[in-house]
Amino acid sequence: MRWIDRTASVIGGLSLVVLVTIVASAVFARYVMGQPLAWTEEAAGLLMVWIVMISAIGTEARGEHLTIDIIEGFLSPKGRRALIVVVGLLSIGLLGVIAWYGWVLAEASAMRRTNILRISWFWIYLPVTLGALGVIVVTLLRMAGHRPVSAPSVLSAHVEADA
Repeated sequence: MRWIDRTASVIGGLSLVVLVTIVASAVFARYVMGQPLAWTEEAAGLLMVWIVMISAIGTEARGEHLTIDIIEGFLSPKGRRALIVVVGLLSIGLLGVIAWYGWVLAEASAMRRTNILRISWFWIYLPVTLGALGVIVVTLLRMAGHRPVSAPSVLSAHVEADA
């Protein structure tokens, strides 16, 4: 799962750099040059959807999505394994619905274009499907026994540096 996390992190990180550059350009153009760039809002919105959905894959690969683990502490190892399978199956079901309807919406909107950039709405809805499918793959890997990628904590790295 490490390669999934790294790929999602690289794509998400590069997209974030582009997003910050676009927003900074928009602010500079509007407030310094007095000439707003009309395309920046659409581009930033499009990138934001991609960043969120691709980052969801990496977050799941690291096991960092929000969880409620109260029940897990009371279960035996077998019970925990069963819980992982049940939660995984429920997650796959929900993510499958999200992926399916994301695709339906992307296909239905493919002929529509955004107002300024004239980009097909397909590219705005596609990351919903890709993100859901990516998280399904990670969930299946976890159910098959793969452990989440251990990402070093910023807090632990800071504490170690102070020691």
